[in-house]
Amino acid sequence: MTILEATRSKTGSIAAPHKASVIKGAAGYRAEQGSDYEPGVSAETVGSNSLWLGKITLPAGKRTRAHVHEHHETALYMLTGDEMELWTGDQLQYRDIVRPGDYIFVPANMLHVAVNRSAQPAVFIGCRNEATAQESVVLRPEMNCKVP
Repeated sequence: MTILEATRSKTGSIAAPHKASVIKGAAGYRAEQGSDYEPGVSAETVGSNSLWLGKITLPAGKRTRAHVHEHHETALYMLTGDEMELWTGDQLQYRDIVRPGDYIFVPANMLHVAVNRSAQPAVFIGCRNEATAQESVVLRPEMNCKVP
């Protein structure tokens, strides 16, 4: 029985847990914006109401699609990799370089694209204030061409 199953009441709603949880990690998935996610704390793994915490990887030589997260803020910490470009702004006009040890904050509804031009995957610990695996992503394909 999973922790989530143990916290469901007979009506199917999630009951308050009776103790803290240790999570070994859940199955990874490719998010629709193009990065790889490995959830730790989420609605699906422990019944979290407002947090998602996990590992996010942008593979070597890859980039995300232009997108916004409609309803949540995102915080990231770069663990490993060489460097990654983060493009933000309503026209993706701002470019920042992210390296291991750097933190990133992406406000809700902020258009952004991440680009990993290196030969190493860029690996992050990420947290957001939306607990579900399938977050509120809105792809903006018309903006993909703005980032070289």
